[in-house]
Amino acid sequence: MGGIVRNLARQRFELPTGDQIAFIDYVARGDVLVLTHAEVPAALNGQGIGGRLVQQTLDVLRADGVRVIPGCPFIAVWIRRHPDYADMIAAD
Repeated sequence: MGGIVRNLARQRFELPTGDQIAFIDYVARGDVLVLTHAEVPAALNGQGIGGRLVQQTLDVLRADGVRVIPGCPFIAVWIRRHPDYADMIAAD
């Protein structure tokens, strides 16, 4: 399995896994990204792909100094369960 890829044309982060792609859509608001939707193909459910997708996306954004607004319930819950990423949340 490869690492996270930022697809600027589609405004999303992608995690290729075999012939499937899990992704997080985003919308830029200045220097903040609103993470609007996370999707993992059904064939990959139950393998921890969603968690890896969120973590790798947040790690890339943290390295770039970008803060986020978790507009997707899955991402919001993941951050709540991993409070070491809470500092990345920007005010709405």
